[in-house]
Amino acid sequence: MLLEVSNLTKRFGGLLAIDNLSIHVNEGEILGLIGPNGAGKTTFFNIVTGYYKPTAGRIMFKGENVASGMRPSQIARRGLIRTFQSAPLFQDSTVFDNVLLGDHLLAKPSFLGAVFNTGSYRAKEQASLQRAKGILHFMDLEHLSNELARNLPYGYLKSLGLAVAWAAKPELLLLDEPTCGMNPGETEAMMKLIREIRDRGVTVVVVEHNMRAIMGLSDRVIALNFGRKIAEGLPREIMENEDVITAYLGKKRYAT
Repeated sequence: MLLEVSNLTKRFGGLLAIDNLSIHVNEGEILGLIGPNGAGKTTFFNIVTGYYKPTAGRIMFKGENVASGMRPSQIARRGLIRTFQSAPLFQDSTVFDNVLLGDHLLAKPSFLGAVFNTGSYRAKEQASLQRAKGILHFMDLEHLSNELARNLPYGYLKSLGLAVAWAAKPELLLLDEPTCGMNPGETEAMMKLIREIRDRGVTVVVVEHNMRAIMGLSDRVIALNFGRKIAEGLPREIMENEDVITAYLGKKRYAT
């Protein structure tokens, strides 16, 4: 088990955003996280990655409690990386430089190595350059390497956000609405990329409102509502779950 969240609770004043939530993520799977607006999905991501401090509960990542006051950068260095609905890219930097910065953001370079341009420092820099090129090739962004991020069409911008996150060397990658705003062709391409990233050894948790995408992508799905887990199972089981249908439609579905 890569991630184990136990009895997680988050209050914002009188608002109970996450209510005694327990979730686990198995190594090598794609876990889908669904729920109507306000269900607590993004709040859950923010807590797990250190942006919010939990009111109560435990978060174990690779056997280590990361809910004990760790900063987001400390959690990220352990291999738990997230994306945001709006990718926080360097808009005036090139596509290549954004991916390279993703690789460098969590690195701990040697000050003396940089100053004296040592052999080990040059080797690390060369490895970073090659890795960035490889990621761009894999993500089909190679032809846009020298384009400024702010000039990219929306679909490529979302792909670049995923590329930057992958460049940070995640073991567990949390994706927040990766297909939001995409047309069907772009959505299918994004789903293919996510599967291929998983096949290269990265475990993935996806928050997504596109039901066709999330059900076609996930090995397992968890549904939230009002910060509580209301269902868990295979995609086909979740699609037929009456509590999930009620959460989305606001009423029970009755046979006619």
